[in-house]
Amino acid sequence: MAVLPAASAATRAERSLAGVFPIAFTPARPDGTLDYDGIAAQVAFCRRGGVHGLAWPQIASGWTTLSERERIQGAEVMAEAARGGGTALVIGVQSRTADIVESERYARHAEGIGADAIICIPPASAPRAALLELFGRLANATALPIFVQAVGDFSVDQLVELHEAVPAVRYVKDEAGDPLARVGEIARRTGGALRSFSGRGVATMIAEMEAGFAGHCPFTSLADLYASAYDAFHAGHKREAFEQFGRIQAAASMFAQSNVEVLVARGVFRAGTVARMAPAVPGIATAPVAASTADQIRRVLDTYLAGSLRG
Repeated sequence: MAVLPAASAATRAERSLAGVFPIAFTPARPDGTLDYDGIAAQVAFCRRGGVHGLAWPQIASGWTTLSERERIQGAEVMAEAARGGGTALVIGVQSRTADIVESERYARHAEGIGADAIICIPPASAPRAALLELFGRLANATALPIFVQAVGDFSVDQLVELHEAVPAVRYVKDEAGDPLARVGEIARRTGGALRSFSGRGVATMIAEMEAGFAGHCPFTSLADLYASAYDAFHAGHKREAFEQFGRIQAAASMFAQSNVEVLVARGVFRAGTVARMAPAVPGIATAPVAASTADQIRRVLDTYLAGSLRG
C-alpha cells in the first residue's frame, strides 16, 4: 500500500465535496469471486462521465457480504483507478460487528491510499455514548472528512450533536425521516458546516437541489446523466437540468437502475457479471419493469438516450 504524506491527507481533508456520488456496485464473477477489473472499470466509467465522486462499499455495494481482505483490495483498486482524475473517492468503514478497531483500520487505510473522505453507517440503535465514541475515534484515526449515513430514526438533534462533538463529521447521507424537510434545519443549526447528501435512489433530485442538498447518491448505472443534470442546475440552466432528470425518470420506468445489467449493457461490466446482493434500499421501487436483460436495456439506451450519455 502506498502511503501518502501527511500534507496530502490534510489537503484532501480541506476539499469541499459536492455533486453526484453514486454508491458503487460490487461486481462479481458467476462463481461469486470479486471482479476487481470490473471495480476499476466502474471508476473509469465515472471519470469519463464527469461524475463528481464515488462511494464504496455501502448498502448498494452489498458491503455486509465482503470480507476485510476483499474490502481492502477493492478500495486499493478503486484508488488506483481514480488517481489523477476528478472523481473523488469515499470509502465505507463500518464494521459488521460494530468493532471500532476494525473501522479504525479501514479509516487509516482509506487515508493511506488517497481517498478523499470516509463514510460510516452507525450500528443500529447505537446509544448516544457509543455513537460519539465511534465517530470520535474515526476522527482521531484519520484527517479525512467523515460522512455519517443517517437511517431509521436518526434525528436532526442527533446529527447536530454529533457534528458539534466531532467537527470532522462534515457530511450526512440522509435517509432518515423526510430528508427534504430536514435539509434546511440541518444547515441552519450547523451554520452550513454539516452538508446533506441524498440517497434512496435520488428520485427527487430537482427538489433536492432546490432545497440545498450538496450532493446526491444514486446507483452507478446512470451516474453520468445525474452528473450532467447537477452541472446544468448549478450553472443556472435549471430547465436543462429538469429535462435531463426527466430522461432519468423515464428510463427508470423501463429498467431498474439497481440492476447490474445496466452496466453490462453500457460496456462497463463483462457479460455474466453479477452483483454482491444487498438488502433492499428503502424508497426504491421494486415493481416489474420492461427491460431486465443487457440486450433489452441496451435497446432502451440506444433508442431513447443516445446523445445524452457521456460515460
